[in-house]
Amino acid sequence: MLVEEVCCQAATGVEYRSMRRGEAASGPPASTNEETMTQSTRKTSETAKSGPKAHLIDMDGVLITGNQAIPGAAEFLNRLRAAGAPFMLLTNNSRLTPHDHHARLQSLGLEIEADCIFTSALATSRFLHRQRPGGSAYVIGEAGLTTAMHDIGYRLTEHEPDYVVLGETNTYSFATITTAVRLIQGGARFIATNPDVVGPTDQGQVPACGAVAAMIQAATGVQAYFVGKPNPLMMRSALRQLGAHSENAVMIGDRMDTDIAAGIESGLETILVLSGVTSEEDVERYPYRPDRILKSVAQIKP
Repeated sequence: MLVEEVCCQAATGVEYRSMRRGEAASGPPASTNEETMTQSTRKTSETAKSGPKAHLIDMDGVLITGNQAIPGAAEFLNRLRAAGAPFMLLTNNSRLTPHDHHARLQSLGLEIEADCIFTSALATSRFLHRQRPGGSAYVIGEAGLTTAMHDIGYRLTEHEPDYVVLGETNTYSFATITTAVRLIQGGARFIATNPDVVGPTDQGQVPACGAVAAMIQAATGVQAYFVGKPNPLMMRSALRQLGAHSENAVMIGDRMDTDIAAGIESGLETILVLSGVTSEEDVERYPYRPDRILKSVAQIKP
């Protein structure tokens, strides 16, 4: 990756850093025999499957709602740290950068480092960097998405872009949507950060990325590829950054169609909290169920 991947271990603050692309690997010399390497790989795998469970945590509706922290959220994070359980926030909210999310959460009394926040914008930019390094895109979104695209060296343009990338914004305009439609009709590939059709605000739910993507899909006949939850891509990226294994990880969310679906499809334990958009009655409408249903993270004891 062009951007250094960093994540946190909750209890000690230890950072696990992956190599930059092209960076020389450190470790045993080339003469290390195959048996030693196999034993090392086995030991790493066993470590990832043991110890405290890694927690992947949705943000809106789980830790915060609007401009308020959910009661018990700060204490829940403290319990994770005390138990030595690694955790990472996974949010489909692509509007803000991890540093912006950190500042927002801090203002609400929740201390979570930017390195422990993984957004659908980051997942999207990393996916595009793997698919077509150094490409170009027409982007509809805010700083969280445009910054992530700049960080991978993408050129943002309206002139024959490789991709149209749709993210979250509070100011969707007919003009930008029309431009996106014309570019897709002209051959640009259609990517969207997340499939959420509505998002929570202090004034109630508002149309979100999935709803706008549906409009563009209807106008072009081209289906978007959604990178964020419930796409397992985002889950695997987070687990790799935590050095965790799916068999020893749990997904906590408030949405059945993204959080819980993503956890199930990735082989994680799943916990649905009822502090967000999903009610207990809503669960019966789905062909799958979470492992546990709780009122809020205040009831979770790692």
